[in-house]
Amino acid sequence: MTHTSEPDDRARAARPLPKPGIMEIHAYVPGKAKADSGVEAVKLSANENVLGSSEKAREVYVSAATQLHVYPDSRTTIVRDAIAEHYRLEPERLIFGCGSDEVFALLNQTFLEPGDNIVQGEYAFAAFAIGARACQAEVRSAREPGYRIDVDEILKCVDGRTRLVFLANPGNPTGTWIPFGEVRRLHERLPPSVVLVLDGAYSEFANDPAFDDGLDYARTSENVVVTHTFSKLHGLAALRVGWGYAPAAIAAAVDRIRLPFNVSIPAQLAAVEALKDTEFQARSIAHVDQWRAWLTQQLGGLGFEVVGPSAANFVLVGFPDRPGRTAADADAFLSARGLLTRRLLNYGMPDHLRITIGLEAHNRALVEALTDFIKG
Repeated sequence: MTHTSEPDDRARAARPLPKPGIMEIHAYVPGKAKADSGVEAVKLSANENVLGSSEKAREVYVSAATQLHVYPDSRTTIVRDAIAEHYRLEPERLIFGCGSDEVFALLNQTFLEPGDNIVQGEYAFAAFAIGARACQAEVRSAREPGYRIDVDEILKCVDGRTRLVFLANPGNPTGTWIPFGEVRRLHERLPPSVVLVLDGAYSEFANDPAFDDGLDYARTSENVVVTHTFSKLHGLAALRVGWGYAPAAIAAAVDRIRLPFNVSIPAQLAAVEALKDTEFQARSIAHVDQWRAWLTQQLGGLGFEVVGPSAANFVLVGFPDRPGRTAADADAFLSARGLLTRRLLNYGMPDHLRITIGLEAHNRALVEALTDFIKG
């Protein structure tokens, strides 16, 4: 059957035009990787694991060089089985992506059509909204009083066209978190047709007994998806391995549109070994625990607003709106010293810097530099 319709503006255009909304999307802005001054820099802008990655993961990554001519297993079987065993999950309910970013995009593509909406916190991770707007859906941002998710504010934004609610816990770039009792309250008040996506990218660094990533809760829920990544705790950011645990029906639907071979052979091998290396994981968590507390105390002592307490591997630091003392001024001062932090203009937080927990020498250099910054 031939379908005919009146030509629209795109059909009459002198060149191909993107569909409506694409050019209004703000592209993702990564943290700085090089200092403007050209000095050798310490990168505290991307929340990478400063201890690197598991030695065993590096070894199998190198060994994969003999397989570069081979397509990877599209089902990601070795990682699927390792995660299922490690977390006691049903393997068929797992979704894999090129980072958890791709899992978010797949969920958006699966559930959103023009006119639908997602709900997120006002300081939500940028990838949630990028994927939704690419589907011509509306993005609704709920207020975060005190830079913290507020369940009631999220619920105010939900209506009959809401298809997904994205909740990063702990949040990025805020580092704040909410107890799982609040997550449960949110889920219980959502319509059963709405998917609640719990982004646990930083969950391993949250050590309060009231915190939970939601995996156990998701076992018996028809509309909860929990995501994790190998980029942060495991230090495999370059390899882009993310995964989600979803109801079987959601996992099956997402798999219909997931592109094949989206997790490479070296990435799969390294992820399996990283998951086994519990000693490296424990060392990474202990390092963040120690120096996150130290940085929070030191920066607070200098008079800076440290949002939190942070439950991630970074701290969010507020600066006054005063000439010579702003976040932009501090960022430039630190960059000149070779210390790269994360400006947050694209998150609507021009008065804050996000700073990754570094090695001891990095953290001490940061405090020394900000002490000099205050002195002018």
